[in-house]
Amino acid sequence: MNSQTPSRRGLKAGVIVTLVVAVAAAAGYWSQRRLAAPAAVATAPAPAAPAAAAATANVPAAQPVVPEVLPGFALQDRDGKLRKLAEWKGRPLVVNFWATWCAPCRREIPLLNQIRAARKAQRLEVIGIAVDFREDVLAYVKQRPINYPLLIGEDDGLEALKSVGMTAAFPFTLFADSQQRIVALKVGELHQDDLDLILDRVRDVDSGQLDLPGARARISEGLKELATKRALKSADAPATADG
Repeated sequence: MNSQTPSRRGLKAGVIVTLVVAVAAAAGYWSQRRLAAPAAVATAPAPAAPAAAAATANVPAAQPVVPEVLPGFALQDRDGKLRKLAEWKGRPLVVNFWATWCAPCRREIPLLNQIRAARKAQRLEVIGIAVDFREDVLAYVKQRPINYPLLIGEDDGLEALKSVGMTAAFPFTLFADSQQRIVALKVGELHQDDLDLILDRVRDVDSGQLDLPGARARISEGLKELATKRALKSADAPATADG
């Protein structure tokens, strides 16, 4: 996507939706000022194409450069009020970037609703960042409940993507501690076990049981293990007959 203002068709058709890539933050890539997320960990491809799988595994992935703390961009909420992530300082945050036309993004919403309710004791807040056309987002939320704060932006939403070092590859999610330091980046659809792993480590950081490098290293290894288990389970599942 170039820096020009996209048309409605261009925004929806030109964005690559990441479906099977999990990005975990490796400790060696996190510095005091900037966090460079490590290479993506892809789920295992179809068993019928082992050669393609090996080739894909050897292709270096582009490294997003993630800021040390959540950026200060401002986007409108559902009521048109400008909001900043800094308003939620003092609470751990799940900042989920999505769009209405993105199928895995839509699948995540019930899980995000659930995790917000389940983690009340942790004072967790989920913030949805819809990089999409405002009318589309407002129409969507009339049909499906989103029980957490929602910020919406078109061109300014694309600028918000740049501020976190990402392109429009949806969905992706940032996890921050109560000081708004970014603990992890997860690219691709969230799963319950991903959330439990990351949010438990965020809790450990907030309670002083873990420092940031330790939490990031554990999350990195844990996400790789979960992605591998998921891939093996998918590969072992019986093929579904067409038609």
